[in-house]
Amino acid sequence: MAAYIVRRLLYTIPLILGVALIVWLVFDSGMFGNPAAKMLGKNATKAQLDMLEMNLGLAEPWYVRFGTFLDGIVHLEFGRSRQYKTDVIEMIRRGVGPSLSLTVPSFAIATLIAVSSALFCAAFRGGVVDRTLIVVSVALMSVSSLVYIIFGQYLLGFHGPFPIAGYSYGPKMIAYLALPWMIFIFLTIGPDLRFYRTAILEEIKQDYVRTAKAKGVSSNKVLFVHVLRNAMIPILTRIVVVLPFLFTGSLLLERFFEIPGIGGMTIMGVLTNDMPVIRAMTFIFAVLFIIANLATDILYTVVDPRVRLG
Repeated sequence: MAAYIVRRLLYTIPLILGVALIVWLVFDSGMFGNPAAKMLGKNATKAQLDMLEMNLGLAEPWYVRFGTFLDGIVHLEFGRSRQYKTDVIEMIRRGVGPSLSLTVPSFAIATLIAVSSALFCAAFRGGVVDRTLIVVSVALMSVSSLVYIIFGQYLLGFHGPFPIAGYSYGPKMIAYLALPWMIFIFLTIGPDLRFYRTAILEEIKQDYVRTAKAKGVSSNKVLFVHVLRNAMIPILTRIVVVLPFLFTGSLLLERFFEIPGIGGMTIMGVLTNDMPVIRAMTFIFAVLFIIANLATDILYTVVDPRVRLG
């Protein structure tokens, strides 16, 4: 296992370098337009463009600029936000806490509810419980996220006990996050339930389930021990792939509820054409996705010994 992990970590190095090259080509190379012109906008004067080009080192050869970009990544220096006049890495450090406080608890609760409900659907498949939960999940999926947010703020915020927007780092944090948590859960539980139900039902159809029941193993033990364990690979895949999104926050929820997280910061970066912010978030999300895929492969071998280490 240790050798496998080391080997996979070494494989990620060229992947990260490739991501860095693509991000640099898109945002800094000039291949897709002058970076200085993108940052200053259409109304920039030639003097402003010349000054920013000099500050960005655009007159240097491409390999020097790319080396400078890689050096900045190694030292976690992503430039300075033109909108907030602050180092981007400092903005990310401040935004990680609020983003994780929003996404991690709600994602954990939604996953627990979805997996538990999927097991009930499998245990009573074709029955009233199964059909009811499927109808509920489809109904939840059919509603736009904006509808949840707007009606949630109106019914439970403006006319209810929860704050409409805001964030607190103290004991009041739960009061501010309770409504976004509920909306996050309603947004994710529908598709999660259908996915987990399908994964579990696929395992129930396997021959080993019929063999276990023929040997007298109880239905609950077959479902919660054998079936659930073998269904963990698709379940883990879905969970781990979502993990990068937890770090980058929920774009709409943070924007509507004025939560000072990374998601809201990213949206403001796009709206204000803040290229250092957009570039940093693009690279960080790509690296988080690579790490999530690595974690998925390692977890496969933990939950299912039949998966060979390659």
